[in-house]
Amino acid sequence: MRIIDKYILTSVISVFLLCLSTFVLLYVVVDALSHLEDILKNNVPLAVLAEYYFSYLPLIFSRVSAFACLLATIYTFGRFSRDNEMIALRASGLDIYQITRPVLIFGILISLLVFRVNSEVVPAWLARNQVSKQRIENSPDKNTKIKKEAITNLSIYGMRNRLFFINRFYPASNTMEGINILEQDERQNVTRKIVANKGVYREGFWTFYQVITYDFWPNGQIKQEPGYEEEEIMAIPEKPDDFLNQRQQPELMTLQQLDDYIWKLSRSGATGIVRSLQVDFYQRLTEPFACVLIILLAIPFSLHMKKRATGLSAIGTAIIMGFLYYVAGALSVALGKAGFIPPFLAASLNHLAALAISLYLIKKLP
Repeated sequence: MRIIDKYILTSVISVFLLCLSTFVLLYVVVDALSHLEDILKNNVPLAVLAEYYFSYLPLIFSRVSAFACLLATIYTFGRFSRDNEMIALRASGLDIYQITRPVLIFGILISLLVFRVNSEVVPAWLARNQVSKQRIENSPDKNTKIKKEAITNLSIYGMRNRLFFINRFYPASNTMEGINILEQDERQNVTRKIVANKGVYREGFWTFYQVITYDFWPNGQIKQEPGYEEEEIMAIPEKPDDFLNQRQQPELMTLQQLDDYIWKLSRSGATGIVRSLQVDFYQRLTEPFACVLIILLAIPFSLHMKKRATGLSAIGTAIIMGFLYYVAGALSVALGKAGFIPPFLAASLNHLAALAISLYLIKKLP
């Protein structure tokens, strides 16, 4: 490795680690203050607090790594411009690619690390975090708050290889609306589909209303005319609490589990929730690479900085760039979940825009 590469990397890595440490500290302080009343009232042991915040570290790392890369890049190259080091590097015959190559390689490595952490580590550690959070809030029944309100777009896999998709579930009254149930064989072929307008749990049984039943052959063809019942008692072993405890939470799934879940759910015809989950899936695929893309975007801005535009000015520039980058991402994700643009494009539109803009600006550099 060239001496200049080590020099650049040392600056970038030191600022990156400083940013990570600062973000972790800020998160712990802000979160601790928000939970201070529960911590003191419930006399939470130090070990539980340590487990709670320690289990949040992978999520914090995956969330703030891109911004830390942005700030490190802007500060490093902004300082080079201020101290005329960039002029010296260019005068020695190095082009923009040769100067920024170590930072780009660093961004690629961080992106790959974030991808691995986000897809495999975060779901398991986030589940641990939720357990610790319940102990801090002294709420062993995690459904206490949930039972006070309706749950929308509930989907779970139940016993007897059934897939449930429920538009709205009211735990307080044990009532659900907009029900779709798929019964599948061992090869995941749909054998029966039950559609009901409403379901109520009374005295250990589910009673469905306005029920339409479709029976299918293994090849997917309907066997006969669908049956209709105005009211029918269904032999479903799941109780209302089971729907709460077994509901699928995409953020607690690995990428493979989420992909499998989307494939199974797509057979229910629940296009809205499937589209939303597809956007989440592609977002988790593409989001880690924001680290290297945002470095590319930061390079031309940092090299155009004036001598006084370092330090706090670099922080301000990074905040504005990061804000615009993530606002664009949030907007495209919202459009994707609403069905206006395809899921993959929704998850990658801000990344593609950042790539195009950064390459254009780098090409325009002298």
